[in-house]
Order: sequence, then C-alpha cells, then structure tokens
Amino acid sequence: MNAGMVLLVLAAGAIGALARYAVSLLFAGRQFPFAVLIVNIVGSALGGVVLGLAERAAIDEDWRLVLLTGVAGGLTTFSTWSVETVQLVREGRWRTAFGSAVMNLVLGVGAAVVGYLLTS
Repeated sequence: MNAGMVLLVLAAGAIGALARYAVSLLFAGRQFPFAVLIVNIVGSALGGVVLGLAERAAIDEDWRLVLLTGVAGGLTTFSTWSVETVQLVREGRWRTAFGSAVMNLVLGVGAAVVGYLLTS
C-alpha cells in the first residue's frame, strides 16, 4: 500500500466520522440510541454493496479498502454501541438495551445482506 492510498483511506475515514457526528447531533437527547443504530445500518448496507460490487469486479481492491475501511469504518461504531448498551443496563433500562442490541444486529446484518444482494 502506498502513501497516497493511506491518505485516501484516512480522508475517507474522516468523512465517515464526520457523518457519524452529524447524525449524533441530529438525534441528541433521545431516549433510544437512534444515532448509533442509523449509522450502523447505513454502514452495514454500504459494506454489503461494496462486497457485492467487489465480487463482480465492478470496483477494485483499492476502492473496496477506501469504502469499507475508510468510509464505513469511520461511520459505524461498535464501541459506542457497546458502551451505550452498558450504560442503558446500568440505568436499569433493560428493554431499551435489549431492543437496541437486537435491532443493531438484525437490521445491520439485514442491511448488509440486502446491499449485497442488490449488487451481486
């Protein structure tokens, strides 16, 4: 991997992280962690689309790296989802924690599958 590719992945990651921040501002103060759910679904869908396109050789390995590691990696957030789930449990909000966990897993994987099927 050359320096130009490293910079491109870095820039793509910054774009994803800024998008995640914008979504978190839109949903600040909500009782349910919608911001993390939305970015995880969108990032999972992007991952599925990129996988499908890469398998058909519609994008090369460099673009796969930029889009998955950069954009999707900067956008999605497993760590924030994990910490928010722990916080919800500590606050006694078990149903919200469980609902968030299930929805992130089911809708995230579902979005990846749909994205993949649409492009493969």
